[in-house]
Amino acid sequence: MKKLFGIGTGPGNKEYLTLKAVRVMEEADIIFAPNNNGKNMALDTAKDFIQGKRIVLIDFPMGKVKKEDYENAAEIIKKEIPEGKSGAFLTIGDPMVYSTFIYLMENIEEMGVEVEVVPGITSFLAGASKSKNPITVKGDKFLLLDEMKDEEILEKVDSVCILKTTKNKESIIDTFEKKNFSYTYVKRCSLKEEQILMDKEDILEDEDYISFIFGRREKDD
Repeated sequence: MKKLFGIGTGPGNKEYLTLKAVRVMEEADIIFAPNNNGKNMALDTAKDFIQGKRIVLIDFPMGKVKKEDYENAAEIIKKEIPEGKSGAFLTIGDPMVYSTFIYLMENIEEMGVEVEVVPGITSFLAGASKSKNPITVKGDKFLLLDEMKDEEILEKVDSVCILKTTKNKESIIDTFEKKNFSYTYVKRCSLKEEQILMDKEDILEDEDYISFIFGRREKDD
């Protein structure tokens, strides 16, 4: 039987790889990753542990990926894994958090390939540690978003992390200030370019896609 591991490679620094992720990558017969113009952060993170292995980059169309795109990707992966062997699909962060692998997994299991997920450290958890910014404390409600469309949702939570803030940072910060939330911006977490910013103007000047922002409700004294 063929087997595919979905491996979370963390926020980008190889020191954040788990021992299990390293072992599974070293034992895998073939490595898969999404194609991003021939580049991939997950592959860069794992490069020391996949030397000499066959690497197959899977194309996913820019913009909205359709059901048939995941089906085609699953077909490629099933074909490439030798019978009785294993492959590893690498993804940044964790495979179960806003990941292409979630949709791929559904299709490849239907094709009779065994799937196992190896968790990874997410960027927002790593960023919380780096910035000493608690995700939650006892009694808190935490919200994770990849964009914020409804500011009223902040009325129901105590803390929030918003990923992919490149396009609408100013709107997010204005909403945080209106709703009495403090905020912290984390860029390129765990990498040499890492920055933790709290000044509004500094945050607005930055245009790095690999970034996110925390918000926490200010408590009344």
